[in-house]
Amino acid sequence: MSLRQMEYFLTVVEEASFTRAAETLHVTQPALSHQIKALEKTVGGPLLERMPRGVRLTPMGRAFRPHAELAVRSAAQARRAARAAAGAEGGELHIAAVHSVAVGVLPDVFARWRAAHPGVLLHLHEYATSQALEEQVERGVADLAVGPAPVDWPGSVLPVGEEEAVLVVPFDDRLAGRTTVTPAELSDRPWIRCAMEPVVDGERFLDRVCGQAGFRPRTAVFTEHTSTAVRMAAAGVGVAVAPSHIVRGAVGEDCVVLSADPPWKRPLTVFTREPPTGAAEAFVNLLRASWPEAPAPRRETADSPVRAHGDCGPGAAVVG
Repeated sequence: MSLRQMEYFLTVVEEASFTRAAETLHVTQPALSHQIKALEKTVGGPLLERMPRGVRLTPMGRAFRPHAELAVRSAAQARRAARAAAGAEGGELHIAAVHSVAVGVLPDVFARWRAAHPGVLLHLHEYATSQALEEQVERGVADLAVGPAPVDWPGSVLPVGEEEAVLVVPFDDRLAGRTTVTPAELSDRPWIRCAMEPVVDGERFLDRVCGQAGFRPRTAVFTEHTSTAVRMAAAGVGVAVAPSHIVRGAVGEDCVVLSADPPWKRPLTVFTREPPTGAAEAFVNLLRASWPEAPAPRRETADSPVRAHGDCGPGAAVVG
């Protein structure tokens, strides 16, 4: 069984056709069929069912596919790591991030990276939740990930900064002259909810913190993306919760930003399957140096939320 055979198999699956796969791979169809048959002989059974109009996976093929994908991606990652170890001046770097970091932090970091390392191509993979982030790094889709620290991660986890979740209201809101607000003061407000909102111990973040304040949030609009929720809040539809670096640096120029009292924060990290070297190490160092400065420290009370890790998306900070 060879890596080339697995690449051929995955291309046939993706194209759902031997003819199209052969064209994509720039090989003849007989040569492609020969390699697939050799792979099936090694595996011990048929991986693909030839249909009148294309192909489909057999049960054995479905079981084989994820392992083939991991092998092919790991080989590509190994090539990138070897080139990167030469000094971060060649090859490419695949970076996975939760949406809030991709929108609010990485544009400036990528600009600085391109100025310093124009020979390294960056690939950004965005995900809604940290669970998806971890799965993609485990599969070898990305060389490193930027997001909440994973639980029981077997590889390398490096702290890079902190993310604060803030409240967003329009300029004409009665709280517009404030800098902080308690959740209880918003008990009568409609809320903009987001599909990317974290889940903590089986409960959505906003339901949790509002419940601790003695009320249930009344949803006005449910959105898919955090940036959309911010724009809705700026227009006066309701109150939204979003990471401060999205609001202050990307989509919140026409709204008022309020910190929760006590503040909602979570640490963010870079995590990898192997300790970062070469281009990956250089990127981590640049990310740390470029991370947005946190606002002035506030006094924390005994009632301050406990920072914890959960099924995190970029919609807000995670508290326990």
